[in-house]
Amino acid sequence: MTAVQVDVHHLTHTCPANPDEPHPYDTRRTIVAIAPGGPCRNPVTVRFGDTTAVIDCGRRLPREQRCPACRITVIEHTVTFTHPGHHGPQHPTTGIAA
Repeated sequence: MTAVQVDVHHLTHTCPANPDEPHPYDTRRTIVAIAPGGPCRNPVTVRFGDTTAVIDCGRRLPREQRCPACRITVIEHTVTFTHPGHHGPQHPTTGIAA
């Protein structure tokens, strides 16, 4: 299994539509580490006309049919949130334009 570790960072805000609950408006993912699963254990033969090729099962088969080496698993290493505040034409408590 190829394991990919990622850091996830959510930027959240509140807006006039829902001032009581912050919600994400931008999510960034950064790859931190990759642990390769090794060579394919179940290569697939593909044919196109007279041409035959052997490729990794991960390039051809759906995830549930891939060998353990070709499966990819994403692991969230760190999840962070940044809340810069209210976003909208008016401040939520005063009603004065920002």
